[in-house]
Amino acid sequence: MPPSLEDVASLKDLVKRLQERIEKLELSITGDPGSGADAPVGSLRMILMGPPGAGKGTQAPKIKDKFCICHLATGDMLRSQVAKKTALGRAAKKIMDEGGLVSDEIMVGMIKNELDNNAECKNGYFGHSYSRNTFVLFFLTISFYSFILDGFPRTVPQADRLDSMLENRGEKLDHVVQLEIDDALLVARITGRLVHPASGRSYHRIFNPPKESMKDDVTGEPLIQRSDDNAETLKKRLVTYHQQTKPVVEYYKGKKVWKGIDASQEPGVVWRQLLGIFGETNQSPVSAAGSKILEKVGISK
Repeated sequence: MPPSLEDVASLKDLVKRLQERIEKLELSITGDPGSGADAPVGSLRMILMGPPGAGKGTQAPKIKDKFCICHLATGDMLRSQVAKKTALGRAAKKIMDEGGLVSDEIMVGMIKNELDNNAECKNGYFGHSYSRNTFVLFFLTISFYSFILDGFPRTVPQADRLDSMLENRGEKLDHVVQLEIDDALLVARITGRLVHPASGRSYHRIFNPPKESMKDDVTGEPLIQRSDDNAETLKKRLVTYHQQTKPVVEYYKGKKVWKGIDASQEPGVVWRQLLGIFGETNQSPVSAAGSKILEKVGISK
């Protein structure tokens, strides 16, 4: 009997935990967990939630660079698909030109298209071989799809459709992280926000200024202030955000993948807390259930 999609998803999760165990073994043997350079993780499929100005634009690029995964900002994806005149882009443009909202089906289709065609989304393990006395461990090289999803889902039906798409691929979300912050502080933050359009990196005139005034730290390209980054517009956006987000948060709490972080803290503190969430593991790398999964897909322990 061939393995099911559930078997494949479980195997990927098992291999991820094996990688974590290998890194711990390597550290105990050599004192050096690899080269120290950033490298692909086994898989990291996550949603980053938060109101405008909470710090998604600061943290998402750091996650992308640290873990070598793709950052899927749905607004950027939509504009890209329209500009490229893809089938999905043409369908979305027709709806927008008529004043309608792009359907959940089209948005999930764009995410799936990115997972299939964006090289940065195709993450994976490297092969490993360790030997000490009679101890030898060989490790599989398996391809994974890893991403940060930003700006989607905004409703429970969207969340359910996203889960169904991932399930059909034998995948599931690892984390849903919500950056939480008081609305009053957001108003102070957002009115001084500066953005690098190409990368999405964000700065603040007071709280997180660029090294050189109005220039991106990495490329030196000009920064902009968005026209809708003003107090009146923000307050309206926050009302909509809270109305939409609460049911989605409850949905993911029910799935046991939601975590909240106090985003009023200094960005470096938020970053360390994010790393703590990604590093959490309470499961042994190879369990009896894991052995059964390996047997079902034709791999013995």
